[in-house]
Amino acid sequence: MHSLQKQRSLLFQYLRSSPNSNNIIHNYSKMILSSSSSLLLASNFSSTAGKVIPCKAAVAWEAGKPLVIEDVEVAPPQAKEVRINIKYSSLCHTDLYFWESKCVPPIFPRILGHEASGIVESVGDGVSNLKPGDHVLPLFTGECGECPHCKSEDSNMCEVLRINPTREGMISDGKSRFSTIKGKEPISHFLGTSTFSQYTVVHSGSVVKINPTLPLDKACLLSCGISTGIGSILNVAKPKKGASIAIFGLGTVGLAAAEGAKIAGASRIIGIDKNPNKLEYAMKFGLTDFVNPEEHERPVHEVLKEMTNGGVDRCIECTGNINALMSAMEALHDGWGVAVLVGVPSGDAVFKTNPFNFLNEKTITGTTFGNYKPKTGLPTLVDMFMNNKLELGKFITHRVPLSEINKAFDYMIKGQGLRTIIDMND
Repeated sequence: MHSLQKQRSLLFQYLRSSPNSNNIIHNYSKMILSSSSSLLLASNFSSTAGKVIPCKAAVAWEAGKPLVIEDVEVAPPQAKEVRINIKYSSLCHTDLYFWESKCVPPIFPRILGHEASGIVESVGDGVSNLKPGDHVLPLFTGECGECPHCKSEDSNMCEVLRINPTREGMISDGKSRFSTIKGKEPISHFLGTSTFSQYTVVHSGSVVKINPTLPLDKACLLSCGISTGIGSILNVAKPKKGASIAIFGLGTVGLAAAEGAKIAGASRIIGIDKNPNKLEYAMKFGLTDFVNPEEHERPVHEVLKEMTNGGVDRCIECTGNINALMSAMEALHDGWGVAVLVGVPSGDAVFKTNPFNFLNEKTITGTTFGNYKPKTGLPTLVDMFMNNKLELGKFITHRVPLSEINKAFDYMIKGQGLRTIIDMND
């Protein structure tokens, strides 16, 4: 220890004499503190490894009914599984969609949540790339590394770990790792993550290790919406510098797409939303134009074509509304226009368009998770944040403790704000 302390002292003496010494020392100190914290947590977690952990979780018992904070038990991870102490979660519209269960089969009781960050508590057999104390993001999709999709550069749709909203248990045995303390009743998983619990069990292929200096209350945002929005631009639409881009729906995903458009060097970023309050966010996030379809007598695609001298180069549809998708297709410039479907439509929705749109060389495609491969692609976004190329804090408009999680649902239903951060240990 004395030798290590001496080395650190010498290093700090050297750093103080270097240019930008304050920033370097600050980052180095954060790294040392994070490493020490992770080691301490790993030591604490060793006492719970292999044992059932009791904790609090927000359980959905019925469709559309307020979540109930319950005492639950979380079983140890089995082979290729990881048990995670969830620190922060946030509410995504997908959680709301399955909580309401208006267009999907109702599965209850269930622990929802999939946009989160946490720390590895223990790992099951066969997990070699993660260890207790690691800071991680649990993901609703995954990367097994072995299937044709994982081996292809063109797909992130892992055959083993791709999104499956009807799966109620773990992949290995189909059983739940959650149960109520009273009655020992099994509780269904959600998207393989169930992050509205203080502890959860996730397949190791759906867990991404992140830099421990990345604040966990912001890191959680990268596990779904923001990555999806940015990736829809950078990985799917791939606009040329100077392109015009129209974004339908200015929620978190749409505004993240706007961030991607700025990174890509778009000359014009047009936000389309029926909520007049979204004008404020359009200005805050640096969009060049805002269009409210309710304020125009003509179809919105005609308005966009007139604004862009014949049509926009790229359209990103983030609402899941089929009419909006058809408008996006019609608004494209012929010859090179590309529309990307990001929002999730209802299960019985049908898309119709004139075949001449395709003959006129317009393209429509879709994306899941912005085409990012979880383990090999997502770290690029972490690097963007660490290098101050991506700001996450401005997406956070509310914070609530786990005990008040239903407020997050209220905010989203009323269209108030963007992301609500849920402190899982408060």
